[in-house]
Amino acid sequence: MSVTSATSGIDRIAGAFAHSGKRAALMPYLMGGFPTLEQSLRIGEACVHAGADLLELGVPYSDPLADGPTIHEAGTQALRAGADLAGVLEVARGLAPSVPVVLMCYANMVLAPGAPAFVERLAQSGACGLIVPDLPLEEAAEVLAACDAHGLALVPLVAPTTPPERLAKIGARARGFLYTVSVVGTTGERATLADSFGDVVARAKQSTHAPVALGFGISTPEHAVQAASAGADGVIVGTRLVRAAAESGDPASAVGEVVANLAAALL
Repeated sequence: MSVTSATSGIDRIAGAFAHSGKRAALMPYLMGGFPTLEQSLRIGEACVHAGADLLELGVPYSDPLADGPTIHEAGTQALRAGADLAGVLEVARGLAPSVPVVLMCYANMVLAPGAPAFVERLAQSGACGLIVPDLPLEEAAEVLAACDAHGLALVPLVAPTTPPERLAKIGARARGFLYTVSVVGTTGERATLADSFGDVVARAKQSTHAPVALGFGISTPEHAVQAASAGADGVIVGTRLVRAAAESGDPASAVGEVVANLAAALL
């Protein structure tokens, strides 16, 4: 692997998981460009100040198959306000010095310009990794090679329904962490986590040497503690934070308060 910086994105992500000081590393999700690009930067900064160990930064997209209604609506509003990939990468650039940033986008954004060109732009922003939920294992080789060349993590997703053989293949190629979906379906807040989510974490951990981060449906401090207690190395919270941003006249403060409560619960 050729890496273009002394400390690669993969190394920074590993450090965030290893040195979080929490029972599990906390990874808030924010929608780039929501409510505006400037406000999304302020939200990210508030997350870091409140105790985030990493950030997942979403790029708004017109057909986000993995996103539930709250995040979908946030992306739609961001697009209407003029947010685009270039603007979101500038948000990443502003946040990257203080926290590992992992970009979440859809395959068309990566493949249309070509994986090497896209990943080059991502690396120049200072981001540490990339999540592409609609990029299947069989079609990921070129993107993985481009990310490896820049020391960036291509983070794969696994679900409760992922068969054991496929889970092992995905886990073996995971970089940064293995994004483990807690439930079948799209993102969104849920009153309780699935009874079987502990089994999902256990299966994921058996499949990979990378940290396992649990996402989809985690919205309360109690959920975060449940995830950590089940052995998750990281906890990803998205919809709850996007809702807080949407409902407040001061989105950064509102999101920061929720993140602070999640971080405190994980100490």
